[in-house]
Amino acid sequence: MKAIIANSYGGPEVLTLADRPDPKVGPDSVLVRVHAAGVNPVDWKVVAGGLDPMMDTYFPLIPGWDVAGVVAAVGLDATEFAVGDEVIGYVRKDAVQHGTYAELVAAPVRTLARRPAALSWQQAAGLPLAGLTAYQSIRRVGLRHGETVLVHAASGGVGSLAVQIAVAEGARVIGTAGERNHAFLRSLGAEPVRYGPGLAERVRELAPGGVDAALDFVGGGVVAVSQEVLKDGSRVASIADGEVTARGGHMVWVRPDSADLTALAALADAGRLTVPVEATFPLSGAADAFRLSQGGHVRGKIVLEVA
Repeated sequence: MKAIIANSYGGPEVLTLADRPDPKVGPDSVLVRVHAAGVNPVDWKVVAGGLDPMMDTYFPLIPGWDVAGVVAAVGLDATEFAVGDEVIGYVRKDAVQHGTYAELVAAPVRTLARRPAALSWQQAAGLPLAGLTAYQSIRRVGLRHGETVLVHAASGGVGSLAVQIAVAEGARVIGTAGERNHAFLRSLGAEPVRYGPGLAERVRELAPGGVDAALDFVGGGVVAVSQEVLKDGSRVASIADGEVTARGGHMVWVRPDSADLTALAALADAGRLTVPVEATFPLSGAADAFRLSQGGHVRGKIVLEVA
């Protein structure tokens, strides 16, 4: 098979397109022929060595955890899927080596769900990691119907999905973004607010009584700002601020979860959730996809088209 590999830690320049052996398929896994693979900031952080303190990494490394494709073979005890099934997955394993930037991926069934018919292959590939991050963050703060949630970086890959999930659950959403993305946030059902100095005051103008929950998808001290406007300072979750737990909030590291992914797919098929895709690249363009992601101003998702 063809795959993107890195033979050492580094930047986009270490990525090359190479021939690799087809993956072996374990008893509780299926072989997925990849149509598209989502690109996430964690992918270039992995290649740069950023996760080395917590996860074993082996070279040559194939990056990527998001996938959308068709089941090509099933393991001895993988009864959940059959050959020909269309699936999506957040295929994170215990060690980093055999990722999704490839023509074939061996995926444990616990990481997969059926592809929502309402989404294109590119949209479906962009859903798993970002969608699960948003969904599990919302669950962590216990957001309920009728409550108000403040979403930081609301126009990004995770934030734009969190906005839609919260709106679908009947919450009021205030989302931070640059002014060029305010119309986009309104189209998703959020009330936009400009980030930066004075944010707490601007949020209070929209919610004088405070907000019920807050989701930090950007870092940079917004947990502290959130707690200035939260009714209960513990109802804040962050994926980017290691100090959030010390401040009484919740740190979220997204987990593969077939049931959660199935719930997201159901929202998509019900017309309540879509995946904005800003850019697509061929598999051979993975380095350029990394560079775009590293720029930090992507609206929605970046996707590699494989098949």
